[in-house]
Amino acid sequence: MVDIENELKHYKVHFQNKVVFCNCDDPYESNFFKYFAANFNHLGLKKLIATCYDPSPIAGKQLDIFGEGILEEAEKKAYKIEITEVTDVNNDGAINLSDVEYLIKNDKNVLSKLVGNGDYKSKECEKLLEESDIVVTNPPFSQLNDYILFLYKHKKKFIVMCNHNIVHYTEIFPLIKDNEMWLGYNSNKTVRFAMPDYYEKWDEIIDGVKYGKVPSIGWITNLDIQKRHEELILYKSFNEEEYPKYDNLDAIDVEKVSDIPCDYYGIMGVPDTLLDQYNPKQFEILGADGIPKYANELKIGRIGEDWMKRYRENGGTGHYTANMRSIVLTKNGVPKKPYSRIFIRRKQHTPVEYLQQEIPVSMAAEDGKR
Repeated sequence: MVDIENELKHYKVHFQNKVVFCNCDDPYESNFFKYFAANFNHLGLKKLIATCYDPSPIAGKQLDIFGEGILEEAEKKAYKIEITEVTDVNNDGAINLSDVEYLIKNDKNVLSKLVGNGDYKSKECEKLLEESDIVVTNPPFSQLNDYILFLYKHKKKFIVMCNHNIVHYTEIFPLIKDNEMWLGYNSNKTVRFAMPDYYEKWDEIIDGVKYGKVPSIGWITNLDIQKRHEELILYKSFNEEEYPKYDNLDAIDVEKVSDIPCDYYGIMGVPDTLLDQYNPKQFEILGADGIPKYANELKIGRIGEDWMKRYRENGGTGHYTANMRSIVLTKNGVPKKPYSRIFIRRKQHTPVEYLQQEIPVSMAAEDGKR
């Protein structure tokens, strides 16, 4: 819940009078559902929908919404919950999840079984998707590529928890490059997930449920957020020794985002962590290493026999071949294969640079008239 709150607190303005759909969320277990149900009025939601797959992925552990007992095996089916209003229905003087629980237990229109198995691609769930404005969920990572493309195909706004490696997916990266989607506020974090009973790798057991820590977790969205409009302040100056050019691409290598030079306007290869701070008005994304189409567009050459020979002579053991078209360089006489890079180019001066520039004579003359 803390991870969800830390991300979604930045999107409140987007939820007003909107239909939110959590389409990979067992209403009895999902903290996404609990978050939106508890904050239904605070966020000004128009409607909240949640659906789950049959059966529950946490086999044998499907609790009621407050963990007050385990459902019978026959009850573990695909469910749909639709909430259009949360009021103090139990008359306890407060509006909270207790009222949501009361609604579920007493209003037959709130909870119902799905006809199918609850798959997000099913016609039944696809119809609910068409009704929704924003999708928010933690989808199955094994289907992450198809899931994001499914939402994109349906032209839906979304906030989706994901593995950071999504930025290198062949079909997803071009959409990030073209500003169709971008990373959220929290990226590359280690997050704790509940695990099915059959998982052998786990870190702790809480109330009979296995939990495992998973690294490189973040969020991807296509909702406009303030973060995208904040410029990265650059302070280092370019020099050839610190910023070598690649042996097979006319571009410089930048090892850390904080080292991006403030006075270089050619192509740069930078770590993908730039996407955490990417402002499309400050930088233009040109491509990514490891995706064939960009090797052609940017004219990345073959690694070549000479580089491979020098690399092996210097003790290199990576699984590279001379015919690969992936960036390599030689720094201080030593052949190196940088970790995966994205290629960018500066678009404009930063505010600090602009203030440090000399005022053109014409502008100074104009200013003198005022």
